Amino acid sequence: MAFTGPLEDRVAIHELVASYGDAVTRRDADDWIGNWAEDGVWKLPAIPGMERIEGSAAILKAWLDAMPGWPFQVNFQRCGAIVVEGETAHGHTYTDELNTDTAGKTERWLNRYDDEWVKRDGRWYFASRSLEVLVIRPG
Repeated sequence: MAFTGPLEDRVAIHELVASYGDAVTRRDADDWIGNWAEDGVWKLPAIPGMERIEGSAAILKAWLDAMPGWPFQVNFQRCGAIVVEGETAHGHTYTDELNTDTAGKTERWLNRYDDEWVKRDGRWYFASRSLEVLVIRPG
């Protein structure tokens, strides 16, 4: 897989991915959910109860319910591939997260998201994100 398709669309997807990580780090729920399509699907198979969440309202609720368990989080996201095909695109994103839970335990999570994006009204959104945890190490 590579980076293919119009440069303008690929840059917009890079910015979408970066804004997702930035919103997580800032704990800004409005900015974070603003990156999702209304009919988006978030798959976190490694996290019990979050294996598949459908629709932006349910995705936001799941995120809001989870975030208090992680009072500190820094989240970096980098695209590994983007293939644009008209108004849809797919690829993958690597994440580097430093997380501290409510007990003060800090971990570094390295993950891969398999992503699908959709362009609506000239703007790109996440249509689907499926997380694969690559490694969790002490922070």
